[in-house]
Amino acid sequence: MSVLIETSLGDLVIDLYTDLAPLTCKNFLKLCKIKYYNFTRIHRVEQNYIAQAGDPTGTGKGGQSIFGELGGAKYFSAEHPKLKHMRGTVAMAVSGLKAQGEEGGVCGSQFYFTLADGLETLDGRHTVFGQVVEGLEHLEAINTAICDVDGRPLRDILLRHTIILDDPFADPAGLMPPDHSPLLPPQEYLDGVRLEAGDTLEPVEVDEAEIRKREARTQALTLEMLGDLPYADVKPADNVLFVCKLNPATQSDDLRTIFARFGEILSCDVVCDRES
Repeated sequence: MSVLIETSLGDLVIDLYTDLAPLTCKNFLKLCKIKYYNFTRIHRVEQNYIAQAGDPTGTGKGGQSIFGELGGAKYFSAEHPKLKHMRGTVAMAVSGLKAQGEEGGVCGSQFYFTLADGLETLDGRHTVFGQVVEGLEHLEAINTAICDVDGRPLRDILLRHTIILDDPFADPAGLMPPDHSPLLPPQEYLDGVRLEAGDTLEPVEVDEAEIRKREARTQALTLEMLGDLPYADVKPADNVLFVCKLNPATQSDDLRTIFARFGEILSCDVVCDRES
């Protein structure tokens, strides 16, 4: 289950641990679905530590859960899966904890990316719910951003757009996703964005073909990790037609008959998966 985040420094693809932190993943996915994070900024960067995001106020003190957005509780009880932090970990910030490893605390919308390995002090304190699997070079660009004394980048790093590549959760009652992504944030937000001299914030155009291409790439990476593909970029030869999800009753001869009308068939085989 994956989400693509388009930042002003490049794209990040995040795989989510939906089985280990289902409530946290559902909250994150549904906030992405209503475009809650669009044009928010990474409000704090601590080099070789974490980059914090997910607060629409940009102060590190705002934000609420999807349940709060729908009129319910502003925060939800934090989950504590036994997952470790490493470079590229994505975790939901947990407030209300007094000690490392303590159960409890609450989450809203704020999350962070880890920027280095060896961050065991974060384990057990916050809710790990994902991992950056593509775009680590862009994460490094975030890590090296020049910041002010409060950790805010001198040139704002924006989360321009979020694209849900896979969502296994049903929408909560009352959720009404927008018809399309906003092209620009409200003017009052633009007034507070830090840009370099001569820079402008251009409208974000969503290319559906590009989205499908990225979805296919992410799914291929997942199959590579599972061992179902030797490598993500593998593809059949130009004269090979690959068909998946056949009817269980379909046989090789059936396919040969179907495709023979388009030309000579050199070979035709049905390869069953492990569960067939």
